[in-house]
Amino acid sequence: MQIAQGKMGRVAAFRLAPGEDILEGMEKACGELKINNGLILSGIGSLDGATFFDPVILPEKKSKYGYGNPLVLYGPIELVSMSGMICQNDADGKTLFHIHFALTDQYGNAHGGHLMEGNKVLLTVDLMIAEVEGIKMGRRFDNDLGVFLFNPSQK
Repeated sequence: MQIAQGKMGRVAAFRLAPGEDILEGMEKACGELKINNGLILSGIGSLDGATFFDPVILPEKKSKYGYGNPLVLYGPIELVSMSGMICQNDADGKTLFHIHFALTDQYGNAHGGHLMEGNKVLLTVDLMIAEVEGIKMGRRFDNDLGVFLFNPSQK
């Protein structure tokens, strides 16, 4: 187990407009605010389709699991909830996002998974993020599992 202790700092609210990519918008906002250790407190809105990952069985991997092909939903999608972390790549310091979201399609069917690039805002996406102080919200690539893992440490 890895444990690091800190506190919440600044809280920022922003809205993404129709056609904006969620991840690109978050990268831009975090860049402008100089936030690379943080939490996504809330995310709601609507998307023009959705693309995401869920874990699948991958027998060729040492861990036997990983992310396969993206899942794609078409049409208007309700973004019911979004949460995650704003981290730093331990190798190069680049800001990394680890975000999961819950969605409903136009028929009320629920979907969810790991957010990836290419998700465009339909009408609006409203976000609240918080900076974390005193913790380096690190992420490192784990060769055994084949994925990035959370690697918190004291600042």
